[in-house]
Amino acid sequence: MKSKDYLFCLFALIFNLCFSQITTEKTPLNTFLKSTETKFDVKFSYATEDVLGIEIKTPSTTFNLQQTLTYLNNNTLLNFKALDKRYITVSVLEKRITICGLVYGVNNTPLLGASIVVNNTQRGTTTNTIGAFKLNAIPLNSKITISFLGYESQELIANQLFSKENNCTKIELLESNFQLNQVYITKFLTTGLQKRLDGSTVLNTEQFGILPGLIEPDILQSIQALPGIESANESIANINVRGGSNDENLMLWDDIKMYHSGHFFGLISAYNPNLTNKVTVSKNGTSSQYSDGVSSTINMSTKNELSNSFSGGAGINLISGDAFLEIPITKKLELHVSGRRSFTDVLSTPTYDNYFTRSFQDSDLNNNQSIENGSASSDFSFYDYSAKLLFDLNDKHTFRTNVIYINNNLDYSETNIDSNNSTTTKSSNLTQENLGFGGHWQANWSSKFNTKLLAYYSRYTVDASDLRVETNQLLQQGNQVLETGIKLNSFYHLNSNFTLLAGYQFNETGISNSTNVSLPAFDREKKDVLLNHALYTEGEYRKGKTYIRAGVRASYFQKFNKLLIDPRINLRQKLSRQLALKIEGEFKNQSATQKIDFQDDFLGVENRRWILANEENIPITTSKQASLGLEFKQNNLNIETTGFYKLVSDITAGNQGFYNNFQYLDATGNYTAKGIEFLINKTTNRYSTWLSYTYSINDYEFESFTPSAFPNNIDIRHSATLAFNYNILEDLKISVGALWRSGQPYTKPLEGNETVQDGNTLFVNYDLPNNENLDDFLRLDTSISYSFKMSNAIKGTLNLGIINLTNQNNVINRYYEVDPNDSEKTIEIDNKSLKLTPNASFRIRF
Repeated sequence: MKSKDYLFCLFALIFNLCFSQITTEKTPLNTFLKSTETKFDVKFSYATEDVLGIEIKTPSTTFNLQQTLTYLNNNTLLNFKALDKRYITVSVLEKRITICGLVYGVNNTPLLGASIVVNNTQRGTTTNTIGAFKLNAIPLNSKITISFLGYESQELIANQLFSKENNCTKIELLESNFQLNQVYITKFLTTGLQKRLDGSTVLNTEQFGILPGLIEPDILQSIQALPGIESANESIANINVRGGSNDENLMLWDDIKMYHSGHFFGLISAYNPNLTNKVTVSKNGTSSQYSDGVSSTINMSTKNELSNSFSGGAGINLISGDAFLEIPITKKLELHVSGRRSFTDVLSTPTYDNYFTRSFQDSDLNNNQSIENGSASSDFSFYDYSAKLLFDLNDKHTFRTNVIYINNNLDYSETNIDSNNSTTTKSSNLTQENLGFGGHWQANWSSKFNTKLLAYYSRYTVDASDLRVETNQLLQQGNQVLETGIKLNSFYHLNSNFTLLAGYQFNETGISNSTNVSLPAFDREKKDVLLNHALYTEGEYRKGKTYIRAGVRASYFQKFNKLLIDPRINLRQKLSRQLALKIEGEFKNQSATQKIDFQDDFLGVENRRWILANEENIPITTSKQASLGLEFKQNNLNIETTGFYKLVSDITAGNQGFYNNFQYLDATGNYTAKGIEFLINKTTNRYSTWLSYTYSINDYEFESFTPSAFPNNIDIRHSATLAFNYNILEDLKISVGALWRSGQPYTKPLEGNETVQDGNTLFVNYDLPNNENLDDFLRLDTSISYSFKMSNAIKGTLNLGIINLTNQNNVINRYYEVDPNDSEKTIEIDNKSLKLTPNASFRIRF
């Protein structure tokens, strides 16, 4: 034989030795089992449906029985177990497998951050930058739900995702029929933050990752990570969007208008994040279905889908404890409940002490030394709860009802000892609450037409009773807002690219303010009611590289016989695969604003009152805003720059909080905010880092003041954040970030003539308004999060956060008072930011 013949024979022999045991021929499993029964004289016990449709490669006849069973266990999704020498059971009950998949959306785009959940458990994960996921030890017949914002959820059986030889199933999600406004950045800053085509930002609390200083997805703290959104005084009760005041933000909770935002008078969000599933923040180009909020719209939505499984969780931190439950009642009816309460009235922690000092530093609570021969004490607590009932009548009609209640309570006691050693104790109280009821009916009349009818009731109340020991004077104050609303939206989906919205909204808003003084006797109460009708329409179009939403809203105020027309525009045009142009514009109006009172009010704590426009000295506030931006996205690198111009007209001096000669004057004016926002964000599987910078100029103009133009109270020219999130391990994450901004303006007394007298009253004689600036603000924050399994059904999370890690001494406000010891001098009073403040939390989910 020739050498090549020897080589061929040798190769054939090796091939035969290596592969003789298994052929490439596939045989139905039930057929193979029957032949095995005959061959080895055994009996397989199995359910027909368990082996139906399964095929297997036929092994060589050299296999013995044990080798055959091992081969079957390794190459099928079944469990073969020999009971004795004759009987063998076949089952799927205990079989656990590894599943994996690749999730894609429109245009074969990988979806980063898609949610993968094992139904009826707390097992789950999210997809990475290439849309991939993997889960181990999943029961064979488990149902797996795959979901992503803007797409229809898909439910699969685990064995459909069985990972075999690293061959993962490709899953394509379909676009939602009723949502053109897709997400185009799936991981924005951190997991759970996403960017929509219309420029709005969506915070998904269930998937939320980690942000510097936070131990949980505090809704109103988290959105301050976005450029153009900050709080000049660290308080979420004072969120400033592109230079606007807090009362210019429209806050909706499941379409209920809310008039209250924070616990601890602004340091903690009043909205429990556990059932608040999604938060959408819009700074400009808002949909025409929303009015009010001339600076922004913050729309909070709770979970709106039936889970058909009992689940929940609980947690505790150094301020409060909370719990939530999702309770299926029937297949069509489900109840979601959550509750939270502070324990600050029974236990003091370092976190509480720092929060207390920060919140009440300007109040009587921190100035007890003024009480001679006496003492004072205080207790503060808060709680909130929410409940939602979900009912799906059928595939076309769904009904939802919900309730939310928020409460802050402060008790303050003063004790005085007179010359006869008699003790007198008198108590004061401040209660702040917001109650909301709402419900809606969603009807899908056809594949092209659907409607949503909703109604709500909102009540906000502040009741204060301040009894002074030394003067025996009782001061009572009250502020109440009652609002009812009804809204009908109808959507017509002309095709997959275009949706038309038409709607009607009616609101009745009533606001009352009362003040009662015992010595000297004084009683004042004022009530105002305003009815508003609105018609609105808009079209939303998306095809290829173009997204556009244009609409108009017509608001009629019955009391004033006044009609306001507010156009809206939102356009995004892709110029290339990486670059897009963004144009936004809107007119808006709002009829309720907050009047800010000062230190002569109750305890110096709650100094904001809601008031209603009367078109006399309090006009309806209006705004006009335009912005132009460029967006670059490539390889998970996102760069955005946006220039904006905003004119807010018919503001009143009383709701600006002046600490100068305009403090007690009534006037109407406007402010103009203009600037540029910049953001660069890089994300990978293991880390996310971002740098944001905002430069803006914000000026008032009040014609009746001298000077008429001067810097806004929240004219912060420069603001920057730098942050870094890193996944040390799959379950261990750390976040570090720094916030820097220039100091806000303040007004100094006139040098050499610091006070002025009017009758028997001395006042500070201020110089040019807002002509000075505080020192720059700098804060470094950090957080760390560790997740672990307590059992197959229970997941635990430990979080640690530190605010102001370097204990920076930041001044956030400065004003002056007449020196009681020298009537010609003044005292400088500084409000300080939070000191180094640690917090920790422990959570479980089941």
